Amino acid sequence: MSELLDGLMSQLGSGGVAQIASALGVDESKASGAIGMALPALLGGLAKNTQQPEGAQSLSKALDSHDGSIFSDITSAISGGDGSKILGHVLGSKQPSVEQNLAGQSGLDVGAISKLLPMLAPLVMGYLSKQKQDSGLDAGALGSMLNRENQAAQQKSPGLGGLASILDADGDGSIMDDVMDMAKGGGGQSKGGLGGLLAKILGR
Repeated sequence: MSELLDGLMSQLGSGGVAQIASALGVDESKASGAIGMALPALLGGLAKNTQQPEGAQSLSKALDSHDGSIFSDITSAISGGDGSKILGHVLGSKQPSVEQNLAGQSGLDVGAISKLLPMLAPLVMGYLSKQKQDSGLDAGALGSMLNRENQAAQQKSPGLGGLASILDADGDGSIMDDVMDMAKGGGGQSKGGLGGLLAKILGR
């Protein structure tokens, strides 16, 4: 596992995996395996976006107003409803394809994967924000880090590589435009739970 994925799994911890497994109604080993496949897919999509300078800048700005505090309350993170909204704007019409791909690789059914991805998307954003803040990464360095991690993940598990292109929501090589579109309507979100998290992620 790559350094970034190692860090994400470490932040999630066995307790977080157990909570996700319980929410999905699967055993912890299956949940852990699925998480280990879903995280590289999400990171791969972000890495694809940062290959374009404007995409890297958009992601960097979106991370500025968030931090890793989401990991201090995993229960709220995985039970909130706004994770689906975040994921919907990131994946767009490609979401069913991503879910089918991950279901085929992980052994979980599509229903479980459709619940898992919205749990993980805000966690990924929170962790990346923490990495950016802790290491003082600018947009270029952030993109380089994501692309190195993506390459490492693909070398470790070649079957995951195809998910990066699926994650492009509108087919133009950028997923952050969908995220930033979401920001335009985010001003009315409540500050509690993932509603507040969404506003922070999108740099309202």
